Amino acid sequence: LKKILFQTTIGILGFWLATKFITGVSFSGTLTELVLVGFSFSLINSFLKPLLNLITFPLKIITLGLFGIFLNVFFIWLIDLLFANLVIAGFLPLILTTLILWSLSQLGSFIIKL
Repeated sequence: LKKILFQTTIGILGFWLATKFITGVSFSGTLTELVLVGFSFSLINSFLKPLLNLITFPLKIITLGLFGIFLNVFFIWLIDLLFANLVIAGFLPLILTTLILWSLSQLGSFIIKL
C-alpha cells in the first residue's frame, strides 16, 4: 500500500510537471482526474511492469538495460491512451515525460528508501 501511494504521488507530480514544462503535453481535466491518472500510473508500475520486466529480461541483457526505457515509454503512452484529458503530442514529449517520471521516482526512492 505504501508503494502504491508513493507511485501515485510520483505520477500526479510527474504528469503535472510535464504539463507545465514540456511543450506538447497538456491536461484538461480536474484534480480528481489527475489523481486517477497518477493512481493508474501506480497500478501499471506495481502490477504490469514486473511481469513485463520478467518477460523482456533477455532483451534487457542484450541491450544493456536500454530496453527498460522503452518499457517505461510504453507505459506512459498507455496512460495517454487511457485518459482523453491527457494529451502527449509527439514522441519527444513522450520521452521527456518518461524522463520526468523516472527521475522523480528515482529521487523519491532515494529519499524515502522504499
